[in-house]
Amino acid sequence: MAVPKKRRSKSKKRTHRSLWKISSPQMQVCSNPNCDELTIRHHACTHCGFYKGKQVLTIKVKEKKADKEN
Repeated sequence: MAVPKKRRSKSKKRTHRSLWKISSPQMQVCSNPNCDELTIRHHACTHCGFYKGKQVLTIKVKEKKADKEN
């Protein structure tokens, strides 16, 4: 079974673990001139469906349900 040759010091252990941190997603403004929503890089806009200046997705608009009449 594998065994470490030398003990890893606290500072070496902590610097090694510091690379495990989660980075926040890179955001950018949508390429559609009519939409100013923030989107994740290399993903289609969830608001309008544009990616690299082209319409890629068709977004369905949800209608609000009317209140029940009593």
